[in-house]
Amino acid sequence: MSSTPSHIQLMDTTLRDGEQTQGVSFSPDEKENIAKVLLQSLRVDRIEVASARVSDGEKDAVSRINKWAKQEGFDGRVEVLGFVDHHRSVDWIIEAGGQVINLLTKGSEKHCREQLKKSLAEHVAEILLTIEYAISKGLTVNVYLEDWSNGYKNSPDYVFKLMDSLKNAGINHFMLPDTLGVMSPDEVYDSLHDMCQRYPDLQFDFHPHNDYGLATANVMAAVRAGVSAIHCTVNCLGERAGNASIAEVAVVLRDKMNMDINIDESHMFRISNMVENFSGKRVAANAPVIGADVFTQTAGIHADGDNKGGLYKTELGPERFSRSHSYALGKMSGKASLLKNLEQLGLELSEENQKKVLAQIVHLGDSKQIITTEDLPFIIADVLESNSYQHIKLLNCSISSGYDLPATASIHVIVNGESHYKAGSGNGGFDAFMAAINKILEEHHHYKLPDLADYEVRIPRGGHSDALTECIITWDCVDGLRKTRGVHANQVFAAVSAALKIINIQLHERNQNNLNNFN
Repeated sequence: MSSTPSHIQLMDTTLRDGEQTQGVSFSPDEKENIAKVLLQSLRVDRIEVASARVSDGEKDAVSRINKWAKQEGFDGRVEVLGFVDHHRSVDWIIEAGGQVINLLTKGSEKHCREQLKKSLAEHVAEILLTIEYAISKGLTVNVYLEDWSNGYKNSPDYVFKLMDSLKNAGINHFMLPDTLGVMSPDEVYDSLHDMCQRYPDLQFDFHPHNDYGLATANVMAAVRAGVSAIHCTVNCLGERAGNASIAEVAVVLRDKMNMDINIDESHMFRISNMVENFSGKRVAANAPVIGADVFTQTAGIHADGDNKGGLYKTELGPERFSRSHSYALGKMSGKASLLKNLEQLGLELSEENQKKVLAQIVHLGDSKQIITTEDLPFIIADVLESNSYQHIKLLNCSISSGYDLPATASIHVIVNGESHYKAGSGNGGFDAFMAAINKILEEHHHYKLPDLADYEVRIPRGGHSDALTECIITWDCVDGLRKTRGVHANQVFAAVSAALKIINIQLHERNQNNLNNFN
């Protein structure tokens, strides 16, 4: 059985194979910045940055990356895909300041015969001619055996004859791709173990794809089989279902296989965000290690367990990746979830106010799946500002608006025990609500809402479009300016909530005055 290496190289191909993701094209500036973070911060062993002869823009990006790499001591760690074209790819790479060519050859008889229309002997002759020229120009040569996984399965004699023809040609790495992502872990182990046994003096890389969702599992099998390097991409970028995720591969090799790797995990989330922004391809919220939600506990019982002894924490902790645990607020929240979020904000509440705030969180969670820590100050302020009396209660409200059309509002309220239905229209949803509520209050309760002196709408800093909205309205009351606050996921209903508060306050004060005058 082949010996398992203690150190595994990780070669990142985000800038080459990852750029084959549909709709992704990095600019030269973006490529340069990603390359710098990959090598200097994340500390991957090698990067593959482009395909030769693609465009002038690609050549400019490769030249800039190579110049920087040479200045910073990363010589020989920047690689470019080249083709079996004698001197053309080699010359392109040399002109761009490159030192390594990853030569793309045909690793299956079917590809050689049907795509190239050549025999193995003809293909080998051209490969050796290109390799000889590359070495004469000072390049290090690695070789891809394209479609090797199908080649090994369907035409193994072809694969072995190709290897026998190239094994003494001065090739540094033989790179074996599962080009179409068709292999299972057992197939990966059996085939790579066989390759490593047949050619024990050669270095093999494994290049997985994720079409069956098996890329990370296949990496584990490849390492057990004896390969010396694994190819990955940031955020699983790549053609079709993408390549193996460098975040997943790194933590699995380190935690589950006790492999020595050079990766600095503290920069994993940073490079993920950079590539996400540059590529325009969003990372799933539940993506391992790098997803927005993977270090968030939702159930209150989990927060309670963490409070009482870290019962729901694992070796895969967020601190490794310069991240932190968070505790979601919503209808499943408990007291422990609230306390964790208050602690993060540096806030303290009495037991009574904790109960009030938690009740409001659960209520909001019924209509809004997740409430963020940034939403919490809005909720606290809203709850603590509310008084126990409720002279007006909104039972139902329907607001509709259209482009270049008046908005309409239909409302059902109870005011001092009396039920009222009314409709109103206006210039916007809140204006329509004000028209409807004023009709009820003026006709039946001899009250009119004060005029607005100021109207302010805010969402939490860095909030999303579904964030809670805080509306603060300054009212021009007879006794001076007064402010009320409303909080809701819908900004119109946040304003409605603020309006109901001023009505409650003023109706309560009027009732108190009437009672005092009577006495």
